[in-house]
Amino acid sequence: MIDRRHFLAVTTAALAAGRSAHAQTDAWPSKPLRFVVGFSAGSTPDLIARTIGDPLAKLTGQPVVVEDKPGASGNIAADIVAKARDDHTVGVMINLNLTTAKLLNPALTFDPHKDLAPVCLVGTGPLVITLAPRWKGKADLNSLTAAGAKLNYGSVGVGSMGHLGMEILSARLGTAPTHVPYPGNPQVLQALANNEVDVGLIPAGLAMPQVRAGKVEALAVAASHRSDLAPGVPSLADLGIKDLDIEVWVGIAVASSMPAAHRKKLEKLVIDILRTPEVRKQLGVQGWDVAALPADAFARRIEAETAVMGRIIEKQNIRVN
Repeated sequence: MIDRRHFLAVTTAALAAGRSAHAQTDAWPSKPLRFVVGFSAGSTPDLIARTIGDPLAKLTGQPVVVEDKPGASGNIAADIVAKARDDHTVGVMINLNLTTAKLLNPALTFDPHKDLAPVCLVGTGPLVITLAPRWKGKADLNSLTAAGAKLNYGSVGVGSMGHLGMEILSARLGTAPTHVPYPGNPQVLQALANNEVDVGLIPAGLAMPQVRAGKVEALAVAASHRSDLAPGVPSLADLGIKDLDIEVWVGIAVASSMPAAHRKKLEKLVIDILRTPEVRKQLGVQGWDVAALPADAFARRIEAETAVMGRIIEKQNIRVN
C-alpha cells in the first residue's frame, strides 16, 4: 500500500527540482557572455560577433565581451571554446573550424565533431570565380578546361575555401591547375589584376568592386544559386554544374559540454536577432547573406560539407601544420 505522506513528499521534491532546473535555464546567462573570435579586430568574424553581441546583451541583460584570439586560421580560438567549461563561452567560427580542421591537421588537440556543438549558421558569403583580365572575351568553363595544366590559381593558403573549393571545382572540370598561395585575398586580387594567376575564388564583397572597375573578370558565383551580392553574375548551375556550393560561412558554436537547454536558448536568441531588419542590413553591408539556420540543420550542413571536403583532402593528401 502506498504511503500517502511519502508519495506527497517525493512528488513535492520532484516538482521543486523541476522548478529549480527551469529557473536555472531561465536565468542563463547568469554572467557576461564571452564571444571568442579566431581572427583579429576588424575581421569579418569579429564584425559579426559585435553585430550580434550588442542586441544579445540587451536581450539577456548580460554584457557580451568579444575576445579576438587570432592564429591557425581560427583554430586557436576554436580550441579555447571546445575546452571551455563555464557555460558562457561562445565561438564565432568559419567553415574550417567546424568541418575540416582535424582532417587538415590531425595533431590538433580538439575534434570539432566531438568537442564542439553547432548553435546556428549566421550567414554565408558567396565566392566569385574571378579571372585575370587576359581572359576577357573568353571567360567560360570550356576555356578554363582547355587550359588544362597550364592554369594556375591563387588562394589565401592551404586548406582555405579558396584552395579546397578550387580543387573540388577543378576535379569536376577535369583540370589540374597549379596552386599559388598568398597572404590574403587583396593580394590574390592584385595577382589576378596583374595576370600573375588565372583564377581565384574571391568573396563577392571584395571581387565585385574590382569587376565593376574592369580590373578582373567574373565568371560565376561558385554555388548552385545566384547572389544579390554579385548582381548579374551567373551561378554554377546556370553554367551547367549542378549540386556544387562553395561558400564561406560564419556560424556560432559552443563546447559540446554546455547544457542542451542553454544551447537551445542561445540558438533562439541569436536567430531572433538575425531575423531583425537592422541586423540583416548590417550583415548585408558586410558582405553576408543571412542564413539564420538552426542547430539541427546547421549540423547536417557541417556533416555534408565535411564529407565533400574530406574526399578532396584525402585524395590530394592535403595537410596543414
